[in-house]
Amino acid sequence: MRLDSTDKQLINLYQRDLPVCERPYLEMSRQLGISEGEVIDRLQALQSDQVVSRVGPVFEHRRAGASLLAAVAAPEEQMDLVAARINRAPGVNHNYAREHTYNLWFVMTAPDEDTLDERLDELEHQLRLPMLRLPMVEGYHIDLGFDIDWEALP
Repeated sequence: MRLDSTDKQLINLYQRDLPVCERPYLEMSRQLGISEGEVIDRLQALQSDQVVSRVGPVFEHRRAGASLLAAVAAPEEQMDLVAARINRAPGVNHNYAREHTYNLWFVMTAPDEDTLDERLDELEHQLRLPMLRLPMVEGYHIDLGFDIDWEALP
């Protein structure tokens, strides 16, 4: 996909400052000088072409509920099956394979600690695999945006 100046502006402006309001795409369209429908179409195209992986806010989960980093030790021959099952669990928003005994690492969120524990217990029961649970002790803010040098890209 070849990005035009509007696509680049859309990515640069909103990777950090997505409007949090009733109609964020309308607000974005006003700032970009295009229609709300065009904003939505462009974002869908950017996702379809895997230029962006996700459109939406990033919440501080400690303020909005509970979250936890977890890992399972999945047999190599069952890796895809186990990963697919984890991905279907409510509240899972990241899932990565790693080179380690605990080789599938994922983040699960829930509205509260009790619900999180119930979800993890249920998933562990279904998987019948050892699960490592690593609650966050302290969070260190990381800027998830990227400074993009558009001139350096092909």
